[in-house]
Amino acid sequence: MAQRTWFITGSSSGFGRLMTEQLLQRGDRVAATARDTASLSDLVERHGDRVWTARLDVTDTARVREVVDAAFTELGRVDVVVNNAGYGLFGAAEELTDELVEHQLATNLVGPIQVLRAAVPHLRAQGGGRIVQMSTYGGQATNPGASLYHASKWGVEGFMEASAKDLAPFGIGVTIVEPGSAATGFRTGSARLPEPLAAYDGTPAAMSRGIRNPDLPSVSDPARVAAAVIASVDTTPAPLRLITGSDSFAIVHAALRERLADVEAQEAGAASTDLAQPARRS
Repeated sequence: MAQRTWFITGSSSGFGRLMTEQLLQRGDRVAATARDTASLSDLVERHGDRVWTARLDVTDTARVREVVDAAFTELGRVDVVVNNAGYGLFGAAEELTDELVEHQLATNLVGPIQVLRAAVPHLRAQGGGRIVQMSTYGGQATNPGASLYHASKWGVEGFMEASAKDLAPFGIGVTIVEPGSAATGFRTGSARLPEPLAAYDGTPAAMSRGIRNPDLPSVSDPARVAAAVIASVDTTPAPLRLITGSDSFAIVHAALRERLADVEAQEAGAASTDLAQPARRS
């Protein structure tokens, strides 16, 4: 297996940390970025110059460009760019502050957009590469009490799907990863919740208030998910989507079937708004 060089955001925890560890263990190089690089010091001690680190908050666009440019320049080549940094914001839209709304979109949507925009000129110049976007089943299905989180994931999936079409002529593949529940610390560590409004007590949106419950079950093994993401890069052409976890498959499958049924029921009504076609002459 040829050695690859990877650029990963959010390498300090969750899937980003697991991917970084697995890649280094197998001999690849990793440009590991995180808001706090001290969390990566043990990897530097263990793997030396095969791990390149940089401080990066993906909400800082100028810093995104600086770090991406430095990684390609100093490492010579980056084969795979992984947009992993992100978190979940939960609560009804009315409960959220402006700052919470803006930061969720800046992290989960605008951040990945800017990482891709910074990386693509380098990937084109070197003749190709891969971009992997970590998403969730929530990029195609929705739950109550998670409107902004879903907005960020549906948005980034649309952006990446369209970008895949733009970038294919340059040999740049794009894969969107949609994991189900996995014990990565996403719910108990990084999830954010607003001050609750009493008006939503007892409503479906209030279910999101229990997101940090450590007793909530997980379906997937996080290490296996990380391994599946890494293995997907060996597939040519790049799979547009990679679903991990039987729960993710079931939820996405049901959501797509429901949407398709809604669309199919409207075929005649949709056609009724077309411009009238002139009668054909015999």
